[in-house]
Amino acid sequence: MCVRFEAPNVTEMNDWIAIGALALVGVLIPFGMMTVSYLLRPTVPETSKRATYESGEIPTGGTRIRFNIQYYMVALLFVVFDIETVLLFPWAVAYQDALAADIPLARALGPMLAFVAILLVGLAWAWRTGAVQWARTPRQLDADRP
Repeated sequence: MCVRFEAPNVTEMNDWIAIGALALVGVLIPFGMMTVSYLLRPTVPETSKRATYESGEIPTGGTRIRFNIQYYMVALLFVVFDIETVLLFPWAVAYQDALAADIPLARALGPMLAFVAILLVGLAWAWRTGAVQWARTPRQLDADRP
């Protein structure tokens, strides 16, 4: 009984060698740059260098300030619905081409309706949890009081 060993294809090995070399270069270059900058940078510890810089103004008070999370929620919702708008425009062009090519309506309209439905569910959730509510009405403030 003789077991025969087949050598791997040379082109397959060259592809993996190229991928490995690219990964190695992609790791070595950033670490090399960090090492060189660590070795060449001046190390003069001064308290003024560690101070917070605010456009030439002398900082007063602490640097840890609590921000209202509402700003971030509004920005995040803006980004989500801005991307939705960017995706709707190319779809409208493709939809016209699909109708001209006699593609069934469900196949042309289905994916975008599913996309918009998912976004509407997200908007309903954000609305229900108060993420899009900027200010509270007097009635809501009265309801919160015991």
